[in-house]
Formats: sequence, structure tokens, C-alpha cells
Amino acid sequence: MKGSYIFEYLNENEFKKLERSVKKYNMLAYKKLIFEFYPHLKEGNFLGKVVSVNSEENTRNYELKLPTDDLFVRVHGEIVLHYSVCENSHTIILDTITPESLLSEGHRQELQAYKGVMISKANQEKDKFKIDLLNMLNNGD
Repeated sequence: MKGSYIFEYLNENEFKKLERSVKKYNMLAYKKLIFEFYPHLKEGNFLGKVVSVNSEENTRNYELKLPTDDLFVRVHGEIVLHYSVCENSHTIILDTITPESLLSEGHRQELQAYKGVMISKANQEKDKFKIDLLNMLNNGD
């Protein structure tokens, strides 16, 4: 276990809510996160792209895209894990998972699906319009 990293959270309660929402609405992303990405991170194999580096505190911020459906990505954006690595203390700080607003809404109340894509209750008409438009473009109608 020499050289292994430990997980800490910026806000553990909020992060766990987002993580449970990913589990509920995108099981593939959740399985990859738990069984593949987390073990790699603990071993010190940092995945994703480096967003910023703080040389004074010896920390790096990363963004790791989780696998998801192409139509979901076009409507809501990528599901991305944001985390920081502190080399001095061998700590990985799990910040958040985006799209935060959709995932936290999914935690508070059941989200509906429209043509196989979950839609936000706050932006229901906008999401349905995007899905219909993308389906029309794909079908050539």
C-alpha cells in the first residue's frame, strides 16, 4: 500500500447525493467510476485531463469524463468527475460531478425520461425540444 492515495471530499453529503444520482440514472458510468476509476486513482494513476496546477500547494485539478449515452451528452453535456490531487499529503479531494443541477434534481425527485433520455422538470420543454431536434437531424426528416 506504499504510495496509495486516500479520498477526501470537499462536501461529502452533496458529493454522495450526486454519486447516488449517477447510480440511479446511468449505471454504466457508476460502475466504471466505482470499479475502474476509483481504484486507479487510489493507486496514483490519475485519469482525465489536468485543468489547473497550483505549484505553491503542490496540487493539481482534474476533470474525468464518465461514459454516457451520446444523446444525453448532446442534451445535458458530459458527466464529469471533478477532483483535486494533493501530492504532499497523498490525498485525492473529490469535488463534484457535473451536470450538478440535473443530478441534484434527480436526487430530490424522480426524473422522467423522454425518448430514452432523462429530462429536467425545471427545463422540461427545452429538453424535449433538444431531443426532438436531435432526433430529426439524425433521421434526416
